[in-house]
Amino acid sequence: MILLKNEREISVLRESGRILRLILKSLKKKAVEGTNLLELDKLAKSLCKQYGVTPAFFGYKPDGAKKPFPAAICTSLNEVVVHGTPRNYILRSADILKIDMGISFQGMITDAAITIPIGKVSPLARKIIDATQKSLKAAVAVTKKGKTLGDIGWAIENQAKKYGFFVIKGLTGHGVGYELHEDPVILNYGQKGTGERLKPGMVLAIEPMLSVSSEEIIQNADESYASQDGSLTAHFEHTVAITDKESIVLTG
Repeated sequence: MILLKNEREISVLRESGRILRLILKSLKKKAVEGTNLLELDKLAKSLCKQYGVTPAFFGYKPDGAKKPFPAAICTSLNEVVVHGTPRNYILRSADILKIDMGISFQGMITDAAITIPIGKVSPLARKIIDATQKSLKAAVAVTKKGKTLGDIGWAIENQAKKYGFFVIKGLTGHGVGYELHEDPVILNYGQKGTGERLKPGMVLAIEPMLSVSSEEIIQNADESYASQDGSLTAHFEHTVAITDKESIVLTG
């Protein structure tokens, strides 16, 4: 069941998104060659305390997971696209790092992700980062009252194909707000005009995830997901609220 949010709740979510954007900005600045992933997680926790918010991922146990997530952020490197656990790893030049984070502010949750090139990365790495960011932009542009979930998926897949990349089929976006994962499931591929029609009060976490050469994934020992063939991946995400008059990119 899709849980619609009222005007007051969207106002709270707007502030939640603003804070999450500031935290991710600080994490991006810190994510440079020579930084330990554990330092990034420590900074994320410190910033949550500073802003008076709760890290939504910490202790979260999604369906099918063997154990609760032990960190405030997901840190996924290179072929790993999502759910990477921060570990004792020093960032190196040519890495591409995905940071995914959710926070709860006054009981309302927003979720966002960015992909960061570390040092000097390959032209292919820059290309997939650019393609994934543009896929998100295209998806957000059609996330408005009267459009459909299929329109969102089509927009993402269309951009990926323009660059010659693959949408990862086993991972999706989702509703968000009261809980970290709510209905509806948002596929990153689809057909225009199909699926659930978008209506005011929907709050959606839209998150294209692309791979250089595979649409299939494997699950690693830490329960993260990587491209099946080991090719580079990228991930961007925004939380978007749909109202009668407009759509608001809460984390943008």
